[in-house]
Amino acid sequence: MALGTATSNGFKSFDIRGTYMLSNLLQELALARDHGRKRIVLDEARLTENPVDRLSRMIKYSFWNALTRRIDGEGLEIICADPKNRTGRVNPRIYVPHGEPAMAEYYRQVAREKPHLNLDVQVLPPKPDDPAYVKSLNNKPGILALAMQEVDNGKGQKVLKGIPFVVPGARFNELYNWDSYFISLGLLVDGYVNLAKGMVDHFIFEIKHYGKILNGSRSYYLCRTQPPFLTDMALQIYNQLDRSDMEENRRWLKRAIQAAIKEYHTIWVAEPRMDPKTGLSRYRPDGLGIPPETEATHFTHILEPYAAKHGLSVLEFSERYNDGTIKEPELDEYFLHDRAVRESGHDTTYRFEKRCANLGTIDLQALLYKYEVDIGTAIREVFDDELGLEEDFALAPFPPTPESYADPSKWERSTSRVQKSEEWFRRAEWRKGIIDKYCWNESKALYFDYDTVQEKQSLYESVTAFWTLWAGCASEEQCWKLISQSLRKFEVLGGLVSGTEESRGKISLDRPNRQWDYPYAWPPHQIMAWVGLERYGYLEDAQRLAYRFLYMMTTAFVDFNGVVPEKFDAVKLSHLVDAEYGNQGIDFKMVPREGFGWMNAAYQVGLTYLSTGMRRAIATCTSPEVFFGQAFNAQPAHAAQAYAAANNDPLGLAMDTLKLSSPVMEPASLSQAPPQMQITGAENADAHGQHQHEEQKQEQHQQGVQDGSRPQWR
Repeated sequence: MALGTATSNGFKSFDIRGTYMLSNLLQELALARDHGRKRIVLDEARLTENPVDRLSRMIKYSFWNALTRRIDGEGLEIICADPKNRTGRVNPRIYVPHGEPAMAEYYRQVAREKPHLNLDVQVLPPKPDDPAYVKSLNNKPGILALAMQEVDNGKGQKVLKGIPFVVPGARFNELYNWDSYFISLGLLVDGYVNLAKGMVDHFIFEIKHYGKILNGSRSYYLCRTQPPFLTDMALQIYNQLDRSDMEENRRWLKRAIQAAIKEYHTIWVAEPRMDPKTGLSRYRPDGLGIPPETEATHFTHILEPYAAKHGLSVLEFSERYNDGTIKEPELDEYFLHDRAVRESGHDTTYRFEKRCANLGTIDLQALLYKYEVDIGTAIREVFDDELGLEEDFALAPFPPTPESYADPSKWERSTSRVQKSEEWFRRAEWRKGIIDKYCWNESKALYFDYDTVQEKQSLYESVTAFWTLWAGCASEEQCWKLISQSLRKFEVLGGLVSGTEESRGKISLDRPNRQWDYPYAWPPHQIMAWVGLERYGYLEDAQRLAYRFLYMMTTAFVDFNGVVPEKFDAVKLSHLVDAEYGNQGIDFKMVPREGFGWMNAAYQVGLTYLSTGMRRAIATCTSPEVFFGQAFNAQPAHAAQAYAAANNDPLGLAMDTLKLSSPVMEPASLSQAPPQMQITGAENADAHGQHQHEEQKQEQHQQGVQDGSRPQWR
């Protein structure tokens, strides 16, 4: 396929060769159409753009923007759309927390000014997470109000405006808990500090008004949270805030740490999540009935035997079970564990099948250890070793025992004394002891979940064992054993799988695969392992794993028209996932516009781990088997020859001729393109000053990787 060049007025032509160039051309044409352009002048360098640069650029300048939402009069129509809503009602509904009358009136005013929205504004009761109340909202789902800020409307008046945040994407069109942590890491790499900061503001608001950082900001999530990352998220952002107003920065961090302390005491070390006998915390949320946000047939195979027992259809049985006219204790137990699985973020996996609520998982213990260390460090280093708490709540006793938890009315109140760092460091040290006691298995050189009911380890091998390295609660010896004896169990061609094939067990029609089991790889597991390995000095291992995952992402991006999915089959290197509801982030036309939140972040964070040579090799789609098979173990003197050999293939040689940073054009600039469709040569790139600027920034970034000045994720 040939296109005329602009410099020759169409006399000379430029050949479009190969699927990658054709895919890029179609994507650029789709973007032009989005901007109402029928003809454009397109730089040929855009069609042969280095795929690593192209994907990273699209994430930074396009995907984050497309995933950004606001809850206010301007953003309601987009954010209220809920693909998980099966009630048939499509008109928006918003729930405003008790104690925010100005916010409630704001949304009522929006409803009056925009009657076409049919906006239903509801005010929640003082205790919005009562299980019976939350179940009563199943047929009335809605978005939950989040934090707002006062801004000047240009007329000398103060008005409320929603604080922007980033959603995961696809069917997940609301603020999520642990997704937001990993998304924030990507935002920080790309310089969107205030956007990440706003997401922490929303979490502070949720803890204040909803009692916890919610699984997601919809009414059906009011009883559930997700893995806790608030302290590290806040500290990462604090370290990158503008230093011109340190006092305001400290006030902001103070609010975040105060909120985290409240969440810690009232959620994670409070019953029912706390097991006082062992001191281990569990994913164990309240709730009643069948989770309404799942696919319509998700629980059919579970409910069919009970429906047959009562002589009812599945639908009829579901209605009667939900309204309490039918009692089934065994089914109650099943849904207790199912809700716990969803709170864990790992929904679903055979690791947690029918037992999750009883497990002191290794990942949760590691996260809480990190909370304790972070809170203690912040109090000591930022707040002069004294932090007062303004909200009144009960402080869980320490150390936990069945006796101390027997009468919560005797517990200390949060406002009775200031918080000192020493207490939090003692809590962290104590937690490290119970992690070693209950979760570490010396003979298997791995951490395991602990079943608090059966009082034994659950021997499913999970890659979350490496979260202990991220948190810093493993000893040097334990770290060495994890890496030397256990890492290989999870490492495959495309990175780290969630669990081992042996632990998952055999798959059949009656026992289908689960998306958080082998052979699937997820961004959180990769990022946590990279950071943890680097923390303990194993940077080469972190780089190898980052290379594997980013290679898988890049080849999918190149071969499948720019796809950036929620997860991967890391054994087959495929985004086509045959488990549960399949994959997210793959349903787009012509050009990817969002990617997927934490996958976008994994790419941007992962690039900070790669050397320039690794980055070039990924751009040429050099397989990890080739790259590490010849280059990884080579002596420094022979590394260059080994790397050259690793690229001795036609695709590699062709791609290697590309510039590492090709001139690029922001999608928005298409609206300014001259009204003609022709190709310009690289010699015309000087007309795009912003291209050179981005190229310089890219070179600076690569230099930062080489000289060790890249961001530190710990």
